[in-house]
Amino acid sequence: MKKLWTPCLKKLSARLPGASLTLTKKKLDDLTNLIGHSDSVAAEINQITKKLITPDSFEKQEKLPISPILADNLQILQQLFFHCIDVQFRDLAIGREQVTAMLIFIDGLADKNRIDGHIVKSLMAVQCSPLAPTQGIAIQSIKKLFLAAAEVREIATIGEITETILTGDSVLLLDGAVTALHIDTRGWESRDVSEPITESVVRGPREGFTENIRTNTALLRRRIKTPRLRLEKYIVGRMTKTEVNLAYLTGTADDSVLEEVRRRIERIDVDSILESAYIEELIEDAPYSMFPQIEHSERPDKVAAAILEGRVAIVIDGTPFVLIVPTVMIQFWQSSEDYYERYPTAWLVRTVRFVYSTLALLLPGIYVAITNFHQEMLPTALLINIAASHAGVPFPIYVEALLMEITFETLREAGVRLPQPVGQAVSIVGGLVIGEAAVRAGIVSPSTIIVVAITGISSFALPAYNLGWSLRLLRFVFGFLGFISGLYGILLGLLILLIHITSLRSFGVPYFTPLAPFKRQDIKDVFTRAPWWSMDERPVSISGSDANRRRQKYFLKPRPPGNSGW
Repeated sequence: MKKLWTPCLKKLSARLPGASLTLTKKKLDDLTNLIGHSDSVAAEINQITKKLITPDSFEKQEKLPISPILADNLQILQQLFFHCIDVQFRDLAIGREQVTAMLIFIDGLADKNRIDGHIVKSLMAVQCSPLAPTQGIAIQSIKKLFLAAAEVREIATIGEITETILTGDSVLLLDGAVTALHIDTRGWESRDVSEPITESVVRGPREGFTENIRTNTALLRRRIKTPRLRLEKYIVGRMTKTEVNLAYLTGTADDSVLEEVRRRIERIDVDSILESAYIEELIEDAPYSMFPQIEHSERPDKVAAAILEGRVAIVIDGTPFVLIVPTVMIQFWQSSEDYYERYPTAWLVRTVRFVYSTLALLLPGIYVAITNFHQEMLPTALLINIAASHAGVPFPIYVEALLMEITFETLREAGVRLPQPVGQAVSIVGGLVIGEAAVRAGIVSPSTIIVVAITGISSFALPAYNLGWSLRLLRFVFGFLGFISGLYGILLGLLILLIHITSLRSFGVPYFTPLAPFKRQDIKDVFTRAPWWSMDERPVSISGSDANRRRQKYFLKPRPPGNSGW
């Protein structure tokens, strides 16, 4: 069998220079049926079919214009979707003239009920109509008279056909027409709008973004009901062709920032974008910095508030996390709930966050530095207790703290990865058992356990999970600096860290704004949240020409005591 068919296969392979259009799926199937299922012959057939799916052949075929001969178009599409069993080709004959047509869609991405009820039935019911296929008359007639679909537009290339099919829409090809119809039929299964898990609040909306980009943009439109809210579309990723939308308020967003965002999105040249983190790493200013320079959120109210301040939201299809640019460091200490509670409450909560963020970063390093180099700073009774608890431990205090920090991070990671009921049990029981056993075994001292526990709890006070990771990593650095040179090393590390933070930028905006450079107008929303009646301007460092929140030059203020009017 191999001797009989090898010369034939070689001739067939020679006829395929750069994935020639002469070999179709039907021809290969017929050839396979004729020669049987010999392993050696099947291997040679696979080598031939590989020529059909080279990247160069795909790019060449997708640039081709639509041919007026329907058979030629089908031949190209069958090669592009070779061995794609979910791609459906539906033959149709339209009108009295029996114009040959082909409806193409992907089973699972397209809504079959819409296809059957709004497309197939409508086209099969066409009996009388001037459907002469010359000069596009048939396409125009079908588009305007017979298709009961919300979105129908003409496309002219093979690449547009493949893009339409792969996004869940359907394509209608007619014999004799040099254009095809893109018909909106998307209808895949998606997750319903639910409360976001990573940014839960006591008071505020319970809606969160989903993996559907149209649902996410609709959630933004519900909150910002103005035609000034613009949505720009980009397709990123050669293989995934992920849709990316830029959402911003024209006049409110800074034009220079907007142009920079567009430029960076257009420069992305990768094969796949599966989550917003891909784009975040590709467009951020300092990819080697430990600090996140782009904020992400799955709360529509938070993203809408950022857009109203003058920022740009990057909405990516397939993920519930929306990117917000430009980002300043203070944003990671702000929560949506700060603006839903009264301002004295917001002031107290933010103060707690700043204090415990400092503890999460510096407490282990300060503990190691004081116990090793600066014992005179501790009260005598406390120093005696710490020394007594550490008497039987064979390791230095820094090694103790390092072991417990690593154990704590391991338990936290295990609790996240396990199923939720089991993960909580592992985190709580594991921490108690391991901590108690380590103290009894004389591996660590009780004071070290207390310091590590306070540090771990403090790291949960931050609303931003990504900044929490940065502080947790830097905590080990400051612990080492405290171990080798005491508080002097910690102060030197803080100075270097401050220099690094002030040198960062996010899309041209200084990362440490409004503290460095100092912006007096924006300080009212940094360490505390000022009352709404006094926040009359948007952040000056990011907003465009429309910087005022209100048109009036006066604002309602609280009435003084004893006055019944405003």
